[in-house]
Amino acid sequence: MTTNSRNPNALPVYIQIAELLIRDIAAGRLIDGERLPPERDMAAGLQVSVGTLRKSLAELEKKGMLERIQGSGNYVRETGTQNSVYAMFRLELPQGGGLPRADILSVDQLRKPADLPQFGKSERGSRVRRMRYLNDTIIAVEEIWLDESAGQVDQALLSDSLYRYYQRQLGFWITRAEDRVTVRPLPDWTPPGFTKPAGDMAGYIERFSWSDRPEPVEFSKTWFDPDRATYVQRLK
Repeated sequence: MTTNSRNPNALPVYIQIAELLIRDIAAGRLIDGERLPPERDMAAGLQVSVGTLRKSLAELEKKGMLERIQGSGNYVRETGTQNSVYAMFRLELPQGGGLPRADILSVDQLRKPADLPQFGKSERGSRVRRMRYLNDTIIAVEEIWLDESAGQVDQALLSDSLYRYYQRQLGFWITRAEDRVTVRPLPDWTPPGFTKPAGDMAGYIERFSWSDRPEPVEFSKTWFDPDRATYVQRLK
C-alpha cells in the first residue's frame, strides 16, 4: 500500500489503512468471519509497522467490524457499522475497494457561474478541482462547489477527505447526498496526467449534498474513467 505522504494534511496512516479495510469489507473482498493474516505478515504487506497496523485494527474493532480473539487471531465482522470517512465515495476499483486520495488542482473563491444548478443561499462559493485516485490508480477528475454560507475552503488545510475537512474545519457534516449518473465529455480543464484527454466521453456523476439545512450546501461534478473505476451503490 502506498499512502499519501505528499499532503501534510493527509489522513494519518493508521486511518488510511482502516479505511482501506472498511472499503474491502464493504466490497466483499473481506467476508464476514474471515480470519485476517497474522499481524506481522499483514503489516509487511501494507508496508507499515505492526504498531500502526494494530491502531488500524483497533479502529475497526471500535466500529464492530473486527473481533480480536486472544490466541486465535483477528476476524472480520460485517455486522458492524461502516461509518467510514469515505462512506459516500461510490467509486471503486473494478475488483472492488481501493483507498481514495486526491491531488488538488485548484481552490478558488468565486461567484457561482450561471450554468450551475441552484443550491445553497449565497451567490458565491468555494470551487475545488481535484484529480482522484484509488490506491495509486488515477480514476477521476472532479469539481466541487461549497456554498459560501457554509464556509470557505482553505487549500492549505485541505485533506484527502473533503467531508472530514467540513467536519473538522467548518463544523458541519454531510448527512445525505443525491447522485445522478450518466456520461459526459471530460471538461476543458482536465489535466494532462489524466487517463483521457479533455473532450473524451467519461462516466459522469452530479451530486447534491446536504448538512442539517433544508437546502443542499454542496454541488459536485465527477468525471470518471469506466475502464478504471465502477460506480457502486449498496443497499442494506
